[in-house]
Amino acid sequence: MLQGRQPPSITEVRCHPIKIRHVDAYLGTPAVEDRYFVRPPWKSLYSARFETLLVSVTCADGTTGWGEALAPVGPEIPAAVVERLLAPVLIGEDPTRVRPLWHRLTGLMRERGHLTGHQADALAAVDIALWDLCGRLTGLSVAQLLGGAFREVIPVYVSGLPRPSDAERVRLAQEWAAKGATKVKLHLGYGVDKDLSTVDAVLSTGLGVAVDAHWVYSPPEAVRLARGLAERGVLFLEAPLAPEDVEGHRDLCARAALPIAVGETLRHRYEFADWLGRRALHLAQPDVGRTGITELMAIGELAAAHHVPVAPHHSTGLGVALAAGLQVSAALPNLACFEYQPTTCEVASKILRNPLAGDATGFPLPAGPGLGVEVDRDVVTALAKES
Repeated sequence: MLQGRQPPSITEVRCHPIKIRHVDAYLGTPAVEDRYFVRPPWKSLYSARFETLLVSVTCADGTTGWGEALAPVGPEIPAAVVERLLAPVLIGEDPTRVRPLWHRLTGLMRERGHLTGHQADALAAVDIALWDLCGRLTGLSVAQLLGGAFREVIPVYVSGLPRPSDAERVRLAQEWAAKGATKVKLHLGYGVDKDLSTVDAVLSTGLGVAVDAHWVYSPPEAVRLARGLAERGVLFLEAPLAPEDVEGHRDLCARAALPIAVGETLRHRYEFADWLGRRALHLAQPDVGRTGITELMAIGELAAAHHVPVAPHHSTGLGVALAAGLQVSAALPNLACFEYQPTTCEVASKILRNPLAGDATGFPLPAGPGLGVEVDRDVVTALAKES
């Protein structure tokens, strides 16, 4: 712990793009062998492997902080941003000046419009690593560095019932209920009537149900779906319309009788300020692997000022992103819940010396300095060589 002495300067920034094959892929194993594929009716690329970018930032005394970008496809792309644009600026800097460094890094490409996309993902990984490093140097957890934890256990909902039929989804939901789960989010978007039928089936288990529509619906369809979900007491409707359609979401929010959730595609406070100011979302879902810790806290404050709760998104991020999400969730006064991805969590601990505790009933706040996890560098190095 630093006690009146000058912190050691940053000497190295390294990228570790990794791709892990698991018995199941994210949201269920596809019936294709291609590395990247599309799951109709969803439009995004998915990978048959768990892909991510880990970033390590090391000081002159050997202390290392770890960060992670949400990079489910092509982690080499944000890695190039870190290596070419961000790392040279960090060498020789004081790692405890996290927020000044964040503002300096965000300014590098900002006037060229690069506060989003792969640039933002790269910034997020570096920012998380700096907070972890600062915590390790000071002996404080990230939650403590952020001003203290509002909670020691992070409430969660189970994300996804990756089964092909409603009967199988019901059986899996019953298994989760037996393990103590109280809420589940369905990944749907297969048509309004079919989605409502699936919701009816899963509601029969007694679990609270939310729906992720994966951006597939037109405004009239989304209104009809929202009406049907509200009649059934569904917890929230996530990503109903095209992710760029702020006005469409604003109109839907005004007409829907259940919360509309948005945020995984947004990466900084100015984007969220636009959506919040237009009352285009009821539940904010930033992902720390796309925003970083510094920006997620700013987003949380903006949301609180608009009386909007925050439910951080988490999909394919491994142990570092998961720990970062939990640390920030503990420090948010307006937290609703955190997204628990069962299959991702099985893979997440492969890069850690000790697995994170937590399950469908909640996650205890990781103890220890920084993010509260120990990354196994040898495993990360081996995985990076295999990728």
